[in-house]
Amino acid sequence: MLNIDSFIIFAFIVSVSFRANGFLLLKKISDKGVTKMKKVITTIVSVMLVSLLLVGAVFCFTGCQNKKDDSKLYVGMECGYAPFNYTQTDASNGAVKISNADGYANGYDVMIAKKIAEALGKELVIVKYKFEALIPAVNAKSLDMIIAGMSPTAERKEAIDFSDAYYTSQLVIVVRKDGAFANATKLADFKGAKIAAQIGTFHNDALQAQAGQYGIVPQTPMSDFPALINALKTGAIDGYVAEEPGAKADCAANDELTYISLKNNDTGFSASPADVQIAIGLIKNSSIKDQINAALKKISAAERVKMMGDATFFATGKTVLPDPVPEE
Repeated sequence: MLNIDSFIIFAFIVSVSFRANGFLLLKKISDKGVTKMKKVITTIVSVMLVSLLLVGAVFCFTGCQNKKDDSKLYVGMECGYAPFNYTQTDASNGAVKISNADGYANGYDVMIAKKIAEALGKELVIVKYKFEALIPAVNAKSLDMIIAGMSPTAERKEAIDFSDAYYTSQLVIVVRKDGAFANATKLADFKGAKIAAQIGTFHNDALQAQAGQYGIVPQTPMSDFPALINALKTGAIDGYVAEEPGAKADCAANDELTYISLKNNDTGFSASPADVQIAIGLIKNSSIKDQINAALKKISAAERVKMMGDATFFATGKTVLPDPVPEE
């Protein structure tokens, strides 16, 4: 987004460039004694410079008009990772209109975002981004925060800050019910399996790091979960890595799929608590981090389990076995 300062600097640099190049060209022409051509070149350079200034002014004005409203809370998510966040066609079940795309956002992350917005006294605005674009967006201040099923991994903590965790999960593998790996019970049973994960996620990091140990054949990471589901259903892959709530929702929505329940650091992937926790992403040294953590503490473990159950039902129309209520 252009602001007035950046526009002035931009215009100055381009102006100097145009003048310098124009004078060099004029000198060459002058040396040849072509006076008429000098006038033509001068006119062209002047018109180009004025046009550039006008276009820049329009961008500056537009940028200034599109500044974030301080009364609103801009929350980024991909709107495609049920039951954490997904897109639906209407405002039913408390869905929120997506500000920069068609449809309405709903899911566990949206429910959490509503509670945070209420605690901060702001109007919630949902902004759709590709998962890998969320951290750059919050650092560019295009977003106030990320609530997108994001784990506070060590690598991400170098780029942004995180709130306290608002969910903890297990990594599992989704497979076809009629597939060769439907009866697997541990990672070692997936020897020779073509397994994929979403790009830019800890799911993919864990898969790539540990596949060789178990003879798993890691596939090129994919853009989102709809792509992973399609690849699995068409036989392009044998399975994909997901968090258990996401796997439950995917399987509820696709009868031919099931998932292999794995236990982190036991039958499943090696993972630190931070890797499988989910937290809110914030710009470094955010002034609202303490307020966010205070709001999260008010949501009991039992309420979080109910919220996840509701999110899964809203996404699939089916009731799934809820996760056990963790100890407070």
